[in-house]
Amino acid sequence: MHFQRNMFRTINKAASFARNRSGNFGIIMALLIPLLIVVAGGAVDIVYALGQKTSYQDQLDAAMLAAVHETATDEQLKTARSYIQQFSESGLTEAELLAAGMSLVLAKNPDGSLTGTLKMPHPTAFLSIINLNNIPISVTSTAIKTGGASPAAAGCIYALGNKSQAVLINSGANLDAKQCEVHVHSTSSPAFIMNAGSTIETAKFCVKGASYIKNGGTLTNLKVNCDVAADPYAGKIKEPAVPSSCVTQGALSGSTFSLNPGVHCNTTFNGSPTVTFKPGLHIIKGRMILNSGSTVVAEGVTFYYPDVYSEIRANGGLKFTASAPATGDYAGILMFEKTSDAANNAQKQQYVFNGSVGESLTGILHLPNRDAVYNSTTNQTNKMSLVVNTLIMNSANWKLAPYDGAGPGGTGGAGGDVRLVR
Repeated sequence: MHFQRNMFRTINKAASFARNRSGNFGIIMALLIPLLIVVAGGAVDIVYALGQKTSYQDQLDAAMLAAVHETATDEQLKTARSYIQQFSESGLTEAELLAAGMSLVLAKNPDGSLTGTLKMPHPTAFLSIINLNNIPISVTSTAIKTGGASPAAAGCIYALGNKSQAVLINSGANLDAKQCEVHVHSTSSPAFIMNAGSTIETAKFCVKGASYIKNGGTLTNLKVNCDVAADPYAGKIKEPAVPSSCVTQGALSGSTFSLNPGVHCNTTFNGSPTVTFKPGLHIIKGRMILNSGSTVVAEGVTFYYPDVYSEIRANGGLKFTASAPATGDYAGILMFEKTSDAANNAQKQQYVFNGSVGESLTGILHLPNRDAVYNSTTNQTNKMSLVVNTLIMNSANWKLAPYDGAGPGGTGGAGGDVRLVR
């Protein structure tokens, strides 16, 4: 009996100890849960803040590229502030942002460059539990102007037509052009239409008129009633005489072609060949057709269209690498058309950049008589200046930066005029 009583006392003590341990564990967990929430949630806050920092850096870069063109301090600040989407993401009022430390400060440097520092508080969702209501974000950008060109030097797209829907942005269109300006000359109603499911990121989307339709999507730095830049190449490109003989003509079959400069008349490439254009001036007379799966290489090349019915037409799945000559009569010109004939100018025609699975274009494309349709995808950033009558952007991924090389009549590229300093 004595043994049994001792055994029961031992069991009771063990059970009491277990209950005490269980209670202690519950207390510990109750204390740890808020800490675990703060740690896990704080990681979410920090990751999102880092994403916001990238967005603010892009906005500040565009702001400084625009502001460095101004000379007066107040105009520099005014221009820079117009490029910063201060309230689009934070959900805070301007007074709340100022109270939390928001600021944009510009400083002129001895070398003529302009530095901007943007401080923007990012409101937290989880760290506010420990009274950390904002994560401070700070980004810096410096731009320098090295020439005397106007802000229009950063123009990447010029839509000259004064008609309704001079620019149509359809669902699925993605334009990454944070250092580029788009100039839409239309004052019609609507000057442009943008549909949902599209993202257009530019340094400035400048529209001469005030009427537009935006059904959704993301469009950065829209300016209406804007002082649009004129066609920078009008009357400055020498039009060549067109020889009567053709270097290529008709339907051609084979896996590879190497084309000499000259006139190509109504040429069709059967199959899916690799077509290399040798450096020089290639005059496309009539329609040149490239079938799906073809590859085009055209380094140091200028394409000329002697009328609005001439074009290069791809049927999809095209790989296209082309760059303009660096020197000579057509330095910087990748594509251009006849504009000295009033009758030709009156017959605007469609030009389709069609179905490219990957392209790299460098140079000026001066096609003011064309209603351009862009369906292509870029593998790397195209450095180009595109002048058209109207533009339709369909489902495509388009990376674009200002052309930075030589141009006709002393029109240099944007990169030689203003650039970011890292």
